[in-house]
Parts: sequence; C-alpha cells; structure tokens
Amino acid sequence: MAEVDFYVLEGDPPPDPQQFVCRLLDTVHRRGGEVHVHVADEAAAHALDARLWSFSAGSFVPHRLVGTPGRAPVWIGWQPPAQPGEVLLNLADEVPHFFSGFRRVLELVPADPPGRDRARARYRFYRERGYPLRKHTLGGGA
Repeated sequence: MAEVDFYVLEGDPPPDPQQFVCRLLDTVHRRGGEVHVHVADEAAAHALDARLWSFSAGSFVPHRLVGTPGRAPVWIGWQPPAQPGEVLLNLADEVPHFFSGFRRVLELVPADPPGRDRARARYRFYRERGYPLRKHTLGGGA
C-alpha cells in the first residue's frame, strides 16, 4: 500500500510552489531516487521541464518528458507511466487512477484557497481508503 505525504506550503509569504517542487525533485535525485511527476497537461509538463533547467545555478536535476527517449531519474508526464515506480509526485488537481502502483505518493498543498480545497479533497480520498498519511508543514519565503 502506498504511503502518502502532503507538503503544506504556508507562511507569510508562503513558499513558491514551483520552486519547492524543483527543490524537492533535486533532493530526491541527490538521494538516488526515481520519481514520476504527474501534471495536468502537456503545457504544465513543458513548464516544469523549463523550470528544472533554470531553478538553480548550482543544481541540475536530470529529467525527461514521458515519451522522449533515454533514461532519467525524474520523469514528467500528463498520462499514466508505462510502468509504476518508487515515487509519484502528483501536481494534478485529482488523484491519478494509477497512484497505487507507487510505493510513495507526494502531494502539494498550496497556500491559495482553491488549491488548498483541491488538496483537502485528495487528502479525504486517501484517508477514506485507509492509506497511511503524513503531513509536512513548510514555512514561508522559500
């Protein structure tokens, strides 16, 4: 059964969600992990791809868009992966139907009220099905 971690972004100002995602992916990569990042659509995939190339002058996160040739520890896609893996970072509004094939699921809880409401719905989804849940609260300014 997948373990689910929720990263709550709060504070004044709250951490920038895109910057946090890049740092989180950098951390997973540095620890030798592999992650599939599920985004809402192709435009979001390309936006994250571009952000990963430029988020930090001192870091590089090897990544690929799903469907491109080669290997990388970070895959970005808007459709189900060919095969599940170790970690799924869900950046879409809904819980993807393939989440249970992953050992860990990472969810982001943004500070904006509509985003927070969508994250609460995902939290309820996992809780009602008995998945182990953890919450990590992250303060502002990141």
